Amino acid sequence: MQILLGLNVLLVIGTVLAGVYHYFGEGLKEKKQLKRIMRWNIAIFAPVMMIAIGMIVPDIAYAAETGAATSASGLGFIAAALCTGLATIGAGYAVGAVGSSALGAVSEDPKILGKTLIFVGLAEGIAIYGLIISILILGRL
Repeated sequence: MQILLGLNVLLVIGTVLAGVYHYFGEGLKEKKQLKRIMRWNIAIFAPVMMIAIGMIVPDIAYAAETGAATSASGLGFIAAALCTGLATIGAGYAVGAVGSSALGAVSEDPKILGKTLIFVGLAEGIAIYGLIISILILGRL
């Protein structure tokens, strides 16, 4: 396994060094040559990476079994996710509306920049409140 990962690391380092040589040095003047090198690199890297993933997956798939989650805890996880997600969507909408208005106001009068930042911060607070509520929900599970 370490041999496969080492080979992948060497391929990535080789690709980066070829890119640096191409960018700073004389490099590869012809695009055909660069395309051929990249095709070979991908042709070697992809199968080696697939083999490495194939060797890792069985260890993950047969991990130690834990107790099954109950329906109540599942609904609690859904509630926490919805709380965070909807609060973040609301905060994004609020910051978009307040931010564009603040940008227009600051372009007319640059002295009110500090006041407009407070409004944008208040709009971002919505996401923080949603995160706090989801932490409280997860604490009860």
